[in-house]
Amino acid sequence: MRVLGIESSCDEMSAAVVEDGVKVISNVIYSQVSIHAQYGGVVPEVASRQHLLQVAPVIKQALTTAKITLGDIDAIAVTNGPGLAGSLLVGVGAAKAIAFATDKPLIGINHLEGHIYANWLEDPQRMSDNPFPLMCLIVSGGHTELISMTGHGQYEMLGQTRDDAAGEAFDKVASILGLGFPGGPAIDKISKGLVSTYKFPRAWLKGSYDFSFSGLKTSVLHASQTTPAESERPSMAAGFQEAVVDVLVSKAIDAATNTGSKQILIAGGVAANSLLSSEMRRRSPVPVMSPRISLCTDNAAMIACCAYFRLASPRRDNLAMDVSPSLTLA
Repeated sequence: MRVLGIESSCDEMSAAVVEDGVKVISNVIYSQVSIHAQYGGVVPEVASRQHLLQVAPVIKQALTTAKITLGDIDAIAVTNGPGLAGSLLVGVGAAKAIAFATDKPLIGINHLEGHIYANWLEDPQRMSDNPFPLMCLIVSGGHTELISMTGHGQYEMLGQTRDDAAGEAFDKVASILGLGFPGGPAIDKISKGLVSTYKFPRAWLKGSYDFSFSGLKTSVLHASQTTPAESERPSMAAGFQEAVVDVLVSKAIDAATNTGSKQILIAGGVAANSLLSSEMRRRSPVPVMSPRISLCTDNAAMIACCAYFRLASPRRDNLAMDVSPSLTLA
């Protein structure tokens, strides 16, 4: 079973071919990071126009790399939300055209669900171990959520951010400290091996599994204004990262313990953060899963993987499927 996946929810245009839900035959990603870096963040209109230029070449390259044609594909999967409306429209339009031309099943995939399923790519043993119930910590530029997953397609929202997402906070703090865009990798790199002298506040929001990072971001801003020396930037970055990771890990472990989860699963771009991964594994009483780094950020292989398991259900989409920029998972 070969699924062609298409992902275009933000500033990456990606197409992939995945076999039997776990084997990545090809995974082509065109990133616009260098384009948006000059603006300090993603410009939606620029992103969608770049997608229009790249969608056909990226899909063609994915098929060429996999050494197959559209006739060898069994289903077409595409991200239809959440994300930037213009960006989503490009991917969904391409998927509809291919599904119509080949008369193959069309499956719309929630972008966040795709990130979850990235954990099973290239490791079929993980799926066969029947990991449910598990606790999903989704951390990215636009989302920070704790979701209990009791089976394929079965989710319960336990907590989410009340303001900035973790990845968004990383980008904003990196901008404050002059570290550039994207902020996550920059802060992770400059903080590596450091124990910060800065003890920034944690917003625990006791009694809930929700998150808040706006106050932490403001604390970093005040510290940078009080002590503007460039030599202090690594310690400030490390202190910020320690505070974010402490809250993410503590709440995920608490939620996993209280729900009887067999595993904790980390998903989304921030899952590539080295401190988050190491601290979660060090402190968790249950096994921790996370994708390899190249599969943490937006990619089409995770969309195709998710669609493979969706094919086991009777649900199918048709050419009337539309984008849903605010689509929720639970």
